[in-house]
Amino acid sequence: MRYGYRVETVRAAERALMARVPEGELMRRAAAGLAVAAGRLLGGRVYGRRVSLLVGSGDNGGDALYAGARLARRGAGVTAVLLNPERAHPGGLAALRRAGGRVGELGTPHLVIDGITGIGGTGGLRENAVRVLVGVTAPVLAVDLPSGVDADTGEVAGDAVRATASVTFGAWKPGLLIEPARRYAGVTHLVDIGLGPHLPPQADIEVLQHADVAALLPRPGADTDKYRRGVVGVAAGSQRYPGAAVLAVAGALRGGAGAVRYAGTAAHEVIARYPETLVSQGSPRAAGRVQAWAVGSGLSGGEEAARAVREVLDADVPVLVDADGLRLADVEQVRARRADTVLTPHAGEAAALLGTDRAAVEARRLDAVRALAGRYRATVLLKGSDTLVAGPDGGPVRVNPTGTGWLATAGSGDVLSGLVGALLAAGLPAREAASAGAYLHGIAGRRAAAPPAASDIAAALPAAWREVCPPAERGA
Repeated sequence: MRYGYRVETVRAAERALMARVPEGELMRRAAAGLAVAAGRLLGGRVYGRRVSLLVGSGDNGGDALYAGARLARRGAGVTAVLLNPERAHPGGLAALRRAGGRVGELGTPHLVIDGITGIGGTGGLRENAVRVLVGVTAPVLAVDLPSGVDADTGEVAGDAVRATASVTFGAWKPGLLIEPARRYAGVTHLVDIGLGPHLPPQADIEVLQHADVAALLPRPGADTDKYRRGVVGVAAGSQRYPGAAVLAVAGALRGGAGAVRYAGTAAHEVIARYPETLVSQGSPRAAGRVQAWAVGSGLSGGEEAARAVREVLDADVPVLVDADGLRLADVEQVRARRADTVLTPHAGEAAALLGTDRAAVEARRLDAVRALAGRYRATVLLKGSDTLVAGPDGGPVRVNPTGTGWLATAGSGDVLSGLVGALLAAGLPAREAASAGAYLHGIAGRRAAAPPAASDIAAALPAAWREVCPPAERGA
């Protein structure tokens, strides 16, 4: 698991650690890690290379100056461009000069180190920094995170540095893990400076990895039958969008469900493609016993669709609500539910639910997913290039790391809804089902033959499952 912490939390940990170590020790550790990363970007050859430091005020600029001093001692020609000369870190500047570095103009460096603002910066870059960056053509290494991005929210409110790589110290910051800021960070590296014991047990952000998801996925035992594996109900599709029902059922079947009950107008299309499905053309209430429901994909509109959503939300089992179901669901009915509820909007749907515009959601995705989870008292999976999962309890937001642009294809979300529904039916709590489902869905998108259609993504789910949980680990 990778954990991200807000700036306030990181600074509290830094203060606690600084009280236990010699003065300046944290900056020395950070500078050492930064210099190592700079050497890697220079191809392992430092001697004779030109490095320019973009130096702002405060400790971020100090980290860059001390790292520059290390590189100068190894034979690099290091020039510090002071964007605020009167506030440059005095100790770092003195160390650079002692090592043979100098203060000057940008020049034509082989590498630029961005030490302009750091984790405390808000808003975009100031005009003097933008003017300097116009002339940068070399790779850029960001100190802690690219200047101009918001460390806590991932927002990019103006001009910002686009880094080739970023070195962050002590702990991941949300802005390195969440779009749109994440795309500005390049390849990210974490340097351990000893903060671990001083960070709280609960992070602000969590990023799952293979081992974490493998631990969540259900494994059938010798005495498992189809009902113990989970029966998921799918209420999806319409005369206009029958394919949505087929794709949601595909996601449920490929997601490990022991059985899938389908209720809706696309029963003929579903049974023709997946004869193992238990189909009915009546309402969800008459479909039979299930352990979870996935409702909404391709329902279109009308009273029949609205009734299907109401009936599913009335059921005392976990429910996933997607697509048209989000528009038809009554917020008070969702809030009143006792069983788990998962909502899976994309940015446009999230904007409609929050009464704002899509651009606002995309700019502050972390705030949006938390706001939706609080408003609906539900687990929210906000789809996008960095799918986010937030629970109603205000705990850590999970960021899915497996997303790919190949998932941006019609019907991909329908597959995801069936997949997460199957995991809910298998007994996973809402947060875990949504997180594991997004993770597997992303891997399937990468494994499917490019360019994939949604049905290819569904077909790739077993391979994604095997990648995360190989046969030996599954006991097969």
